[in-house]
Amino acid sequence: MRKLLMGLRTSIKAISLFAVCSIIIITIVMSVYKPIYSVSLNGEMIGYCKDKAALQSKIFNYIENGNEENVAFVDISNMPEYKLCFLKRGIETNDDEIYEKVIGTGTTFYRYYAIALDNEEKLYVATFEEAESIVNGLKEKNSENVEQLSILQKNVTEKLELTDKDTAISNLYKEKKVVVPKSGGSVQVAKMGSGYKDAGITFKKPITATITSRFGSRWGSNHKGLDFGAPTGTSIYAAASGTVTYAGWNSGGFGYLVIISHGNGVQTLYGHCSSIITKVGATVKQGDLIAKVGNTGRSFGSHLHFEVRINNVSYNPEYYL
Repeated sequence: MRKLLMGLRTSIKAISLFAVCSIIIITIVMSVYKPIYSVSLNGEMIGYCKDKAALQSKIFNYIENGNEENVAFVDISNMPEYKLCFLKRGIETNDDEIYEKVIGTGTTFYRYYAIALDNEEKLYVATFEEAESIVNGLKEKNSENVEQLSILQKNVTEKLELTDKDTAISNLYKEKKVVVPKSGGSVQVAKMGSGYKDAGITFKKPITATITSRFGSRWGSNHKGLDFGAPTGTSIYAAASGTVTYAGWNSGGFGYLVIISHGNGVQTLYGHCSSIITKVGATVKQGDLIAKVGNTGRSFGSHLHFEVRINNVSYNPEYYL
């Protein structure tokens, strides 16, 4: 027993001595060296940083916001790599220099909103609200071309020249032409396109919002409906009375979709919804709430995609609204 106690005492002394020596060694090392991160970019060592989290947070903030007006985002393909190491205390870190080198590899994308006439971009403004205000101003002036106007979001790498509201309205305004018959008075002539087909019913706009993309050729393909730009959650109403034949998720790109049959082969479609407030088999009246605007499916921004189909052929909804 005595030998066991002596052996235990010896072991404790040895452990204590080892611990003391370790502390002394660590203290000496820490007095000469400091823990730091070496930073490399694309395999090339670019410096040392003292606060990895703060530096990376600063880089992410730049990616999201840039440091100029109208920045949508900054594309930085390669992020810096960090490696913990110990350096002599006399060596300085260069966090700011590392930051400048990393963001220097990025490509800045600027966000603008184009006001287009028949899908041809005419001028640019900084925000959607400015664009909508210009379109509403033209509506108030009863401009003849207001139904051919649309608002398009653009993310581009070059800065564009912006137009103020008054100048934009002045440049885009077109006086409405009126046909005056010999008997006196005046009548407004409505022209239908060659693709018009009588639906036999009267539709109302399914949403109070601005058209952001029209029916026809778009981005190399055929856009079969109208896009109405509106915040997520905006109410969508039945354009005409009918029976709901589809209400759910659509794997073809429409996201949450509602289809209403109005009889005689006439249907209306409401795509990219955030939520659906009706069900298959429900009978709805014109103006009934059926869904809410969203950004589901193949969608690039919150909006309603609205279609009119007659015997499974899509026609320009503007002919019917």
